[in-house]
Amino acid sequence: MHIVFTLGRFLLVLIFILSGAMKLLDISGTAANIAPVVVVPEFLADYVRQLEGVTGMKVAQILAILAGSLELVGGLLIAFNIATRPFALLLVIFTLVATFYFHDFWNMTGAARGTNMIHALKNLAMIGGLLILFVLGSWRPTRPTHV
Repeated sequence: MHIVFTLGRFLLVLIFILSGAMKLLDISGTAANIAPVVVVPEFLADYVRQLEGVTGMKVAQILAILAGSLELVGGLLIAFNIATRPFALLLVIFTLVATFYFHDFWNMTGAARGTNMIHALKNLAMIGGLLILFVLGSWRPTRPTHV
């Protein structure tokens, strides 16, 4: 039974591993997708300018690297059953934020609405799986004891 659980855990996070790798292999493309969606609040503007000055990158590029790294590293760690709970929780938060900003079907019409609703529902299903992993953690089945 634990082999099925291991396979399920791997299949659940495979989308994060591949998506994270693709983001990191195309940082400029990922940043171009992020830039029009993410608006920096005014109270953070000074900090963002400082961060951009120190790194020499725009905030969208920094977010692209952070998102890709979180998906890739978090997915790999969960796949190998390392730090499952904290990374499952981080990926839940990441997926909720990504769904809200990038699959906001409630603001769309036509085919885009249907497509993004499917993506949002897929993300909710992944969140459900990640929450199960968060609860179970690094669960390993035990052998029944005979009394």
